[in-house]
Amino acid sequence: MSDRNNAIAMTIMSAILIVVSSVLIPENTFGQNVLDATTGEIAVDAPGVFLKRKVGIARFSNETQSGTSFLVDDSGDRLGKQAADILSARLTETGKFLMFERLDADNVSAEQMLAGLKEEGVSIDFLIVGSVSEFGRSTESESGIFQRKKTQKAYSKVNVRLIDVATGRIVFATEGAGEATSEAKKTFGAGSSAGYDQSLTDKSMSEAISQLISNLVENMTSKPWRSYLLAEEGGAYIISGGPSQGLEVGAMLYVYENGRTIKNPQTGAMVMLPGKKVASVEILSSMGEDEFNELSFVSLTSGSITQPLENYYISDN
Repeated sequence: MSDRNNAIAMTIMSAILIVVSSVLIPENTFGQNVLDATTGEIAVDAPGVFLKRKVGIARFSNETQSGTSFLVDDSGDRLGKQAADILSARLTETGKFLMFERLDADNVSAEQMLAGLKEEGVSIDFLIVGSVSEFGRSTESESGIFQRKKTQKAYSKVNVRLIDVATGRIVFATEGAGEATSEAKKTFGAGSSAGYDQSLTDKSMSEAISQLISNLVENMTSKPWRSYLLAEEGGAYIISGGPSQGLEVGAMLYVYENGRTIKNPQTGAMVMLPGKKVASVEILSSMGEDEFNELSFVSLTSGSITQPLENYYISDN
């Protein structure tokens, strides 16, 4: 009898331990709140700060053979403008980029735009140049004894090239294709009837850009974030960027001295060697009206800055 009672007691004790442990030590899975046994408070995973890259989009060219009036605007290129506008909106929605839409201009090549950026001192990270390489539409009709059906389709293909502004080189290229369809039916003479659905152009273009957007975003965010020293003021330094770009008071950043630029004899191209980490700074405060003219004041926490400020750049790692 004693042995039976001991077995029952051990079973009850084991059950209690399992319940207690499941309450005090919950599974620590990603994205869940965890109970801190030392304080009794819930610790919430803090989201990481993502520093935004600066991106400009050039006007997309229309490489299709279409010449009908609904495909062109006053400048002769409606399709190209649609593609550029949709891509700009999609990149803005990600919250990972500062978009310089004012770079949109007619009849300006990528080389001319890069030269203009350098003259204006606009320090964007990437320039996107693209084209609408294919566009087509079709209308199919089916007639029966009691019913008539009209099917309209639009097809688009978009190509984009990603240019690293610092080097002027194409670092990534991709394409996307999309199709949109609409139907109109009539039965015994009753039902819908319509001319060509103009929205199919936008829908097919949007679908094409959806195919390439993830790869484009991945390639742009893989490059380390950079900022620049602009001036020294009262013992502190001023850098470009602020809260809209992800910079927060108290954040630590690192100062790199530009590497030497050498010529690669194999390709004839000028190559900048990796920079050298020479100092670290802490963000003290920020100012500016919007994300495009924000500045931050930083203090030197280690190392030294001895050369002209243009010989340095700022990174987050």
